[in-house]
Amino acid sequence: MTKSISAQEYKEMLDAGTEHQLVDVREENEYQFCNIGGELIPLATVLHSSDKIRRDIPVVVMCRSGKRSATAILQLEVTHGYTNLINLDGGILGWASEIDPTIPRY
Repeated sequence: MTKSISAQEYKEMLDAGTEHQLVDVREENEYQFCNIGGELIPLATVLHSSDKIRRDIPVVVMCRSGKRSATAILQLEVTHGYTNLINLDGGILGWASEIDPTIPRY
């Protein structure tokens, strides 16, 4: 079962200064349109880019709504044995509605 974190819980994690990595698995054009500062690793490349994803700290994985990030997490867990991945519930849309209404929706 994939671990997940709400936008509010992620904001609390940020506010507390908890060390983590944020990975954004959307496409480049989506990232350019709006992002919250994650490292862009599109879903299609995530298995080939696992060397960019840390294993020693929590890694929050995000997309537009939470579906692609859940897929990325499953692929990384099955293929590369990751145990530290957390899905951002609702993705950037959840972040925009709960935390930062200035983020454009698409």
